[in-house]
Amino acid sequence: MRTYKLTIAYDGTAYQGWQRQANTDRTIQGILEKCISGQTGYPAEVNGSGRTDAGVHAAGQTASVVLRGIAEEGFFTGRVNGAIPEDIRIVKEELVKNGFHARKSAVGKVYEYHVDTGQKPDVFTRRYCFHFPHELDLSAMQKAAGYLTGNHDFATYTDKKDEKSTKRMIYAIIVSGQGGRVTIRYEGSGFMYHMVRILSGTLLEVGSGQRSPESVVDALRSRERQQAGFLAPAQGLFLKEVRYR
Repeated sequence: MRTYKLTIAYDGTAYQGWQRQANTDRTIQGILEKCISGQTGYPAEVNGSGRTDAGVHAAGQTASVVLRGIAEEGFFTGRVNGAIPEDIRIVKEELVKNGFHARKSAVGKVYEYHVDTGQKPDVFTRRYCFHFPHELDLSAMQKAAGYLTGNHDFATYTDKKDEKSTKRMIYAIIVSGQGGRVTIRYEGSGFMYHMVRILSGTLLEVGSGQRSPESVVDALRSRERQQAGFLAPAQGLFLKEVRYR
């Protein structure tokens, strides 16, 4: 048995998220498993570092797959890429030690949320940005981001209430903008269901003057979802990197 680590990029627009589902064949995991199994001649399970929602994109999703033996060089980046849709790409393959698991071995993730603040949505980036036509106060957003950085209970900032633990460490939230584009970069130990999108909606409310930077602290303490901001749309979100020791 041999374990491979795959780095995968995909445009999530046409897909129902990462995780395979019984009622649709439009998932990233399902398509990869079908194509890899078709090339190997036996069932292959692809384990991702985490689930991305329908419409969310990835530049650096990581997955692990166990094959019955060593694959030929370029098996994934060549043969498998030739069999999958053009909006999904395996950009790197690595033979790793058995026991590596893309989700269980991960120690951190990096996400970016992209916002288009122009009066009209940009023709070429509208599928990869959230169109939010407001003048944003970046300094207020940066102040709020500072309050959210660190080790906190983020129960307020998730839509999933059965998490075993809602405590997470956010190492950095970097808000930057230029020319009608704003990017919010998140670096953390891990993120819960909808967490980055809710944080982004909250920061956008701060930037547009709908709430104060300090309100994000009150929301944290409340542990009540309704105290946080809106759920920012999926198309602005990218999984940029998964980190391992």
